[in-house]
Amino acid sequence: MRYRYRVPPPPNTPDRPRFDRVDALRATAIVWMAAFHFCFDLNHFGFIHQSFNTDPFWLRQRICIVSLFLFCAGLGQAAALHVAQPWPRFWRRWAQVAGCALLVSIGSAWMFPRSWISFGVLHGIALMLIVGRLAAPLGGWLWPIGLVALLLPLGVEHPFFDTRLTNWVGLVTHKPVTEDYVPLLPWLGVMLWGLAAGRWLLARQRGVLAGPLPRALGPLALLGRWSLSFYMLHQPILIGSLLLFRMVFP
Repeated sequence: MRYRYRVPPPPNTPDRPRFDRVDALRATAIVWMAAFHFCFDLNHFGFIHQSFNTDPFWLRQRICIVSLFLFCAGLGQAAALHVAQPWPRFWRRWAQVAGCALLVSIGSAWMFPRSWISFGVLHGIALMLIVGRLAAPLGGWLWPIGLVALLLPLGVEHPFFDTRLTNWVGLVTHKPVTEDYVPLLPWLGVMLWGLAAGRWLLARQRGVLAGPLPRALGPLALLGRWSLSFYMLHQPILIGSLLLFRMVFP
């Protein structure tokens, strides 16, 4: 189940492109996420009345958004490995993600003191990026390992994992009270599948990920390259806009 990979081209050559298709797909996930969060904010401030914790319409959307986001993160790691991204560059990017995760925890503790985010999507991505990078040499074995990660929480759970210090693993007996929760299990499985799919495609059908993107989708690819900045800024802008609207039109 091993793949063969060609030696990546040297930097700054036409054979080492931006993976615009991956960027555009990532942007699709974050635009969808922003729309979801806007509806959540409308509900929080009483402009609409929805149950985001129980309504299948909203719950399924969240699952789809997080899945697409993490799958794209796996594809991104495959692309980085394909062009021989060095470890120092990996750690610089990782530090940005981890630092933003810390800011999310601080901001959520101020806004939602009883349900602040101790391990949300950025926290999960920061941990999964390390696991994925270390697991990448396993090649085709990433598929069954990802499946195990997806299924394990369905059959294994223990009260030990119900505290804030341990619920990041994911083997909880009940979902913690928090505004965002993306534990290692089962979500690692989605990222590993994205990594496995990316490596397989780049080894056999490189054009699927590295092919040209229609010009009309160029802005989407550009947005995808700044996904972390977009993620950090969109909620303050949305919340601030709604607060301003309420002040102007009480």
